[in-house]
Amino acid sequence: MNASSLAPRQLGIFVTGTDTEVGKTRISTGLLHALAQRGWLTAGYKPVAAGQDRLDDGRWVNEDVEALRRAGSLLLSDAEVGPWQWHSACAPHIAARLDAEAAEAAGRPVRRFDPARCLAGARRLQVRADLLVVEGVGGFAVPLTDGADPDLPWWGSDDLALGLGLPVVLVVGMRLGCINHALLTAEAVRARGLRLLGWVANTVDAGMGWRAENFQTLRALLMQRYGAVCLGEVPRLADPTPAAVAAGLDAALVARLLGIEEIPA
Repeated sequence: MNASSLAPRQLGIFVTGTDTEVGKTRISTGLLHALAQRGWLTAGYKPVAAGQDRLDDGRWVNEDVEALRRAGSLLLSDAEVGPWQWHSACAPHIAARLDAEAAEAAGRPVRRFDPARCLAGARRLQVRADLLVVEGVGGFAVPLTDGADPDLPWWGSDDLALGLGLPVVLVVGMRLGCINHALLTAEAVRARGLRLLGWVANTVDAGMGWRAENFQTLRALLMQRYGAVCLGEVPRLADPTPAAVAAGLDAALVARLLGIEEIPA
Protein backbone atom coordinates (compact mmCIF):
# COMPACT_ATOMS: atom_id res chain seq x y z
CA MET A 1 0.00 0.00 0.00
CA ASN A 2 1.24 3.52 -0.71
CA ALA A 3 -0.01 7.01 0.09
CA SER A 4 -1.91 7.35 -3.17
CA SER A 5 -4.01 4.27 -2.38
CA LEU A 6 -5.06 5.45 1.07
CA ALA A 7 -8.51 6.93 1.62
CA PRO A 8 -8.63 10.74 2.05
CA ARG A 9 -8.68 10.44 5.84
CA GLN A 10 -5.96 7.80 5.91
CA LEU A 11 -2.91 9.74 4.84
CA GLY A 12 0.40 9.58 6.62
CA ILE A 13 4.15 10.05 6.68
CA PHE A 14 6.85 7.75 8.02
CA VAL A 15 9.73 9.72 9.57
CA THR A 16 13.11 8.03 9.68
CA GLY A 17 16.63 9.28 10.25
CA THR A 18 20.23 8.83 9.24
CA ASP A 19 21.01 7.62 12.77
CA THR A 20 19.76 7.86 16.32
CA GLU A 21 19.72 11.30 17.97
CA VAL A 22 19.40 13.22 14.70
CA GLY A 23 16.13 14.96 15.54
CA LYS A 24 13.40 12.65 14.23
CA THR A 25 11.06 13.54 17.07
CA ARG A 26 11.67 17.27 16.70
CA ILE A 27 10.95 17.16 12.99
CA SER A 28 7.91 14.93 13.57
CA THR A 29 6.48 17.39 16.11
CA GLY A 30 7.19 20.24 13.71
CA LEU A 31 5.33 18.44 10.92
CA LEU A 32 2.40 17.70 13.23
CA HIS A 33 2.20 21.34 14.26
CA ALA A 34 2.68 22.79 10.77
CA LEU A 35 0.02 20.60 9.16
CA ALA A 36 -2.39 21.18 12.04
CA GLN A 37 -1.95 24.91 11.45
CA ARG A 38 -3.11 24.31 7.88
CA GLY A 39 -6.38 22.89 9.18
CA TRP A 40 -5.56 19.19 9.35
CA LEU A 41 -6.34 16.91 12.28
CA THR A 42 -2.93 15.38 13.02
CA ALA A 43 -1.77 12.47 15.18
CA GLY A 44 1.66 11.15 16.08
CA TYR A 45 2.56 7.47 16.46
CA LYS A 46 5.81 6.00 17.77
CA PRO A 47 4.86 2.38 18.36
CA VAL A 48 8.22 1.35 19.81
CA ALA A 49 10.23 3.59 22.11
CA ALA A 50 13.09 2.76 24.47
CA GLY A 51 13.78 4.76 27.61
CA GLN A 52 11.20 6.12 30.05
CA ASP A 53 11.18 8.98 32.55
CA ARG A 54 8.89 9.45 35.54
CA LEU A 55 6.75 12.57 35.14
CA ASP A 56 5.50 14.83 37.93
CA ASP A 57 2.10 13.12 37.82
CA GLY A 58 3.72 9.73 38.44
CA ARG A 59 3.45 8.38 34.91
CA TRP A 60 6.38 6.57 33.29
CA VAL A 61 6.51 7.83 29.70
CA ASN A 62 9.05 7.99 26.91
CA GLU A 63 9.87 11.64 26.20
CA ASP A 64 9.49 11.21 22.43
CA VAL A 65 6.03 9.67 22.84
CA GLU A 66 5.03 12.52 25.15
CA ALA A 67 6.28 15.13 22.67
CA LEU A 68 4.37 13.54 19.79
CA ARG A 69 1.19 13.28 21.85
CA ARG A 70 1.36 16.96 22.77
CA ALA A 71 2.18 18.12 19.23
CA GLY A 72 -0.72 16.37 17.50
CA SER A 73 -4.10 18.08 17.30
CA LEU A 74 -6.03 14.82 17.94
CA LEU A 75 -6.50 14.12 21.64
CA LEU A 76 -4.80 10.78 22.35
CA SER A 77 -3.46 8.79 25.29
CA ASP A 78 0.21 7.90 25.79
CA ALA A 79 -0.64 4.26 25.05
CA GLU A 80 -2.26 5.15 21.72
CA VAL A 81 0.75 7.16 20.60
CA GLY A 82 3.36 4.77 22.02
CA PRO A 83 1.94 1.29 22.67
CA TRP A 84 5.35 -0.33 23.32
CA GLN A 85 7.46 1.79 25.63
CA TRP A 86 10.40 -0.11 27.06
CA HIS A 87 12.01 1.09 30.26
CA SER A 88 15.72 0.94 29.39
CA ALA A 89 17.28 3.51 27.03
CA CYS A 90 19.04 1.18 24.61
CA ALA A 91 18.42 -0.62 21.31
CA PRO A 92 14.69 -1.53 21.32
CA HIS A 93 15.11 -5.28 20.89
CA ILE A 94 17.51 -5.31 23.85
CA ALA A 95 15.23 -3.05 25.90
CA ALA A 96 12.32 -5.42 25.22
CA ARG A 97 14.35 -8.40 26.47
CA LEU A 98 15.37 -6.52 29.63
CA ASP A 99 11.74 -5.63 30.34
CA ALA A 100 10.71 -9.26 29.81
CA GLU A 101 13.43 -10.52 32.17
CA ALA A 102 12.40 -7.99 34.82
CA ALA A 103 8.73 -8.97 34.49
CA GLU A 104 9.53 -12.69 34.78
CA ALA A 105 11.71 -12.09 37.85
CA ALA A 106 8.90 -10.10 39.50
CA GLY A 107 6.22 -12.63 38.55
CA ARG A 108 4.43 -10.14 36.32
CA PRO A 109 2.96 -10.93 32.87
CA VAL A 110 5.48 -10.46 30.08
CA ARG A 111 4.37 -7.97 27.44
CA ARG A 112 5.81 -8.80 24.04
CA PHE A 113 5.96 -6.76 20.87
CA ASP A 114 3.43 -7.79 18.22
CA PRO A 115 3.99 -6.55 14.63
CA ALA A 116 0.37 -7.18 13.62
CA ARG A 117 -0.96 -5.16 16.56
CA CYS A 118 1.66 -2.50 15.85
CA LEU A 119 0.35 -2.00 12.31
CA ALA A 120 -3.26 -2.20 13.49
CA GLY A 121 -2.61 0.62 15.96
CA ALA A 122 -1.51 2.86 13.12
CA ARG A 123 -4.58 1.95 11.07
CA ARG A 124 -6.88 2.88 13.96
CA LEU A 125 -5.28 6.31 14.24
CA GLN A 126 -5.43 6.83 10.47
CA VAL A 127 -9.19 6.43 10.59
CA ARG A 128 -9.49 9.09 13.30
CA ALA A 129 -6.96 11.63 12.01
CA ASP A 130 -6.60 13.45 8.71
CA LEU A 131 -2.87 12.79 8.71
CA LEU A 132 -0.71 10.42 10.77
CA VAL A 133 2.98 11.04 11.41
CA VAL A 134 4.73 7.78 12.31
CA GLU A 135 8.20 8.00 13.81
CA GLY A 136 10.58 5.08 13.48
CA VAL A 137 13.28 4.08 15.94
CA GLY A 138 16.91 5.10 15.51
CA GLY A 139 17.99 4.63 11.91
CA PHE A 140 15.90 3.04 9.16
CA ALA A 141 16.81 -0.62 9.75
CA VAL A 142 16.91 -0.90 13.55
CA PRO A 143 15.60 -4.33 14.76
CA LEU A 144 12.51 -4.33 16.96
CA THR A 145 12.66 -8.06 17.76
CA ASP A 146 15.67 -10.26 18.52
CA GLY A 147 14.78 -13.38 16.56
CA ALA A 148 14.72 -15.52 19.73
CA ASP A 149 11.04 -16.38 19.39
CA PRO A 150 10.56 -18.96 16.58
CA ASP A 151 7.05 -17.57 16.03
CA LEU A 152 8.39 -14.02 15.68
CA PRO A 153 11.37 -13.72 13.33
CA TRP A 154 13.56 -10.64 13.05
CA TRP A 155 11.36 -7.61 12.41
CA GLY A 156 12.62 -4.03 12.26
CA SER A 157 11.79 -0.40 11.74
CA ASP A 158 12.14 -0.92 7.99
CA ASP A 159 9.54 -3.72 8.17
CA LEU A 160 7.26 -1.31 10.02
CA ALA A 161 7.68 1.25 7.25
CA LEU A 162 7.01 -1.38 4.61
CA GLY A 163 3.94 -2.68 6.42
CA LEU A 164 2.47 0.81 6.59
CA GLY A 165 3.46 1.68 3.02
CA LEU A 166 3.62 5.40 3.81
CA PRO A 167 5.84 7.90 2.01
CA VAL A 168 9.09 8.45 3.92
CA VAL A 169 10.60 11.68 5.21
CA LEU A 170 14.31 11.35 5.94
CA VAL A 171 15.78 13.46 8.74
CA VAL A 172 19.44 14.12 8.01
CA GLY A 173 21.46 15.04 11.08
CA MET A 174 23.82 17.71 9.78
CA ARG A 175 27.21 16.66 11.09
CA LEU A 176 30.37 15.04 9.75
CA GLY A 177 29.46 11.86 7.85
CA CYS A 178 25.90 12.90 7.03
CA ILE A 179 26.29 12.56 3.24
CA ASN A 180 27.19 8.89 3.39
CA HIS A 181 24.53 8.13 6.00
CA ALA A 182 21.85 9.96 4.02
CA LEU A 183 22.63 8.25 0.72
CA LEU A 184 22.79 4.78 2.30
CA THR A 185 19.47 5.35 4.05
CA ALA A 186 17.84 6.66 0.87
CA GLU A 187 19.06 3.56 -0.96
CA ALA A 188 17.61 1.31 1.76
CA VAL A 189 14.25 3.10 1.50
CA ARG A 190 14.23 2.59 -2.26
CA ALA A 191 15.23 -1.06 -1.90
CA ARG A 192 12.11 -1.56 0.23
CA GLY A 193 9.99 -0.17 -2.60
CA LEU A 194 8.94 2.88 -0.61
CA ARG A 195 8.60 6.46 -1.80
CA LEU A 196 11.13 8.92 -0.38
CA LEU A 197 8.91 11.98 -0.16
CA GLY A 198 11.73 14.30 0.82
CA TRP A 199 14.33 15.10 3.43
CA VAL A 200 14.96 17.63 6.19
CA ALA A 201 18.34 19.04 7.16
CA ASN A 202 18.40 19.17 10.96
CA THR A 203 21.42 20.85 12.52
CA VAL A 204 22.98 18.50 15.07
CA ASP A 205 26.46 20.04 15.13
CA ALA A 206 26.14 23.83 15.14
CA GLY A 207 29.89 24.11 14.50
CA MET A 208 29.91 21.72 11.52
CA GLY A 209 32.62 22.63 9.05
CA TRP A 210 31.62 23.30 5.45
CA ARG A 211 27.96 22.91 6.31
CA ALA A 212 26.75 24.83 3.26
CA GLU A 213 28.82 22.67 0.93
CA ASN A 214 27.52 19.48 2.57
CA PHE A 215 23.95 20.75 2.29
CA GLN A 216 24.30 21.57 -1.40
CA THR A 217 25.79 18.14 -2.08
CA LEU A 218 22.94 16.43 -0.27
CA ARG A 219 20.31 18.49 -2.06
CA ALA A 220 21.80 17.69 -5.47
CA LEU A 221 22.40 13.96 -4.91
CA LEU A 222 19.14 13.16 -3.12
CA MET A 223 17.18 14.87 -5.90
CA GLN A 224 19.23 13.39 -8.75
CA ARG A 225 19.26 9.81 -7.45
CA TYR A 226 15.98 9.56 -5.54
CA GLY A 227 13.82 12.50 -6.61
CA ALA A 228 13.75 13.63 -2.97
CA VAL A 229 13.34 17.36 -2.39
CA CYS A 230 14.50 19.25 0.67
CA LEU A 231 11.48 19.94 2.88
CA GLY A 232 13.28 22.34 5.17
CA GLU A 233 16.33 23.35 7.16
CA VAL A 234 16.12 23.46 10.93
CA PRO A 235 18.86 25.26 12.86
CA ARG A 236 20.13 24.33 16.29
CA LEU A 237 17.37 25.70 18.53
CA ALA A 238 17.69 26.73 22.17
CA ASP A 239 13.99 25.94 22.66
CA PRO A 240 12.90 23.43 19.99
CA THR A 241 9.14 23.77 20.41
CA PRO A 242 6.96 22.29 17.64
CA ALA A 243 6.18 25.83 16.45
CA ALA A 244 9.87 26.78 16.34
CA VAL A 245 10.76 23.63 14.40
CA ALA A 246 7.80 24.13 12.05
CA ALA A 247 9.18 27.55 11.12
CA GLY A 248 12.05 25.77 9.36
CA LEU A 249 9.81 23.39 7.42
CA ASP A 250 8.00 23.99 4.13
CA ALA A 251 4.54 22.78 5.16
CA ALA A 252 3.01 23.93 1.89
CA LEU A 253 5.46 21.78 -0.06
CA VAL A 254 4.80 18.77 2.18
CA ALA A 255 1.05 19.19 1.68
CA ARG A 256 1.48 19.55 -2.08
CA LEU A 257 3.62 16.41 -2.34
CA LEU A 258 1.03 14.48 -0.32
CA GLY A 259 -1.80 15.88 -2.40
CA ILE A 260 -3.54 17.40 0.62
CA GLU A 261 -3.52 21.09 -0.23
CA GLU A 262 -7.25 21.38 0.46
CA ILE A 263 -8.42 21.60 4.06
CA PRO A 264 -10.56 18.54 4.87
CA ALA A 265 -14.31 18.98 5.33
